[in-house]
Order: sequence, then structure tokens, then C-alpha cells
Amino acid sequence: MAISILISFSLILVSYLLGSIPTGYLVGRIVKGIDIREYGSGSTGATNVLRIIGKEAAIGVLVVDMIKGMMAVAVIKFAYSQINSNFLPLSWQDWLVMVSALLAVLGHSKSIWLNFSGGKSAAISLGILLVMNPFVGFGTLITFLLVLSISRIVSLSSLSGAIAVNLFMVIFNPSVPYLIFSILAGLYVTIRHSSNIKRIIAGTEPRIGQPVSS
Repeated sequence: MAISILISFSLILVSYLLGSIPTGYLVGRIVKGIDIREYGSGSTGATNVLRIIGKEAAIGVLVVDMIKGMMAVAVIKFAYSQINSNFLPLSWQDWLVMVSALLAVLGHSKSIWLNFSGGKSAAISLGILLVMNPFVGFGTLITFLLVLSISRIVSLSSLSGAIAVNLFMVIFNPSVPYLIFSILAGLYVTIRHSSNIKRIIAGTEPRIGQPVSS
């Protein structure tokens, strides 16, 4: 049991550290020599990178942040394919995926490398979902893209995805740990977008191509 707990803790720690990789911050430093947190919304996510640095950099940040989430879940699945069930009980798998995924989401927004600051966790959550359950992931992605095509507001699209993910999770994979993840991650992403919600209500949330005040 002690070995199982040690292995599980190590995997969870790896997931947090993967989530903590400060992609947007590093791109800001490398491309423009700036701390992206001091500009725009203060987020290190792809949306703020798009506004401050440009489209190519934002796409790179978006893709890498999604890959971080995918790896956070994939490392658990890989461990289960390699480690004897005596050391890593099969009954723990979904719960371990859930906890690791949540820690990766937390790491993205509360990076240990950035004094526990970071992005708003939408992109990394999408990457997690694509590996956790591709149907849920693609359903959430389609929701995001559909709302974005209509509104041109990234934050509104992310919030729509955070709500829709729970419906897709119930439809495609009613696993209790995965449902817990979708609820908690969706709620966390919504909380991280609290300032955006206020601007959406006030009608001042910028659309793609418009500047945002901090």
C-alpha cells in the first residue's frame, strides 16, 4: 500500500509540474523580452498572448498548453500500462486521472515557477478532456468554436465550453471521477474568468482584435 501511495503521489506531482510549465510567460520573454503578466489582462494564456504578441505566438501557446493537459492524463494511462496492478490498483485509475487532471489545471493557473500565477486554465482543460474522453473533448471544442464564430469573444466561448463539458461528460462517460473533474474544472475555469464575466455583462468585453484593459 505504501508503494502504491508513493507511486500515485509521484504521478500527481508530475501532472502538476506539467501544468505549471509557463508557456505564455516563456513566449513573452523569448519573443518580446517582456513579462506578459504586466500587459493586457495579466494572464499568461493564449488569448492575452494573441493581443500582446500576435497570432503565431498565441497558436503556439494554445497548442503547447493543450499538450500539457494531454500529457498529464497520458502519463497516468501509461503508468497503468507499465506498472504491475499490485503496485497501482486498477480501481484507483479513474480517481488518479481525476486528481492528476485537477492538479494540472491548478498548476497552469498557479504555476510554482511564476509565484503561483498563470493562465485561466481553459486550454489545458481541453487537452485533458481530449485524452480523458475524446468525444467529450471534441464536443467541448466544437462548442467553443461555435460560440467563438458567432460572438468573437474568447472568454465567452471558454465559459460556454466550461458549461457544456458537463453535459457531454454525462452523455459520453458517466464515470463518477470524470464527472467530478468536469464539474470542478468547469467551475474553476468560470471563477478564473470572473473579471471577464463582469465585462461581458457590462458589454465591454473585447472581441478578437480589440485591446483589453487590465
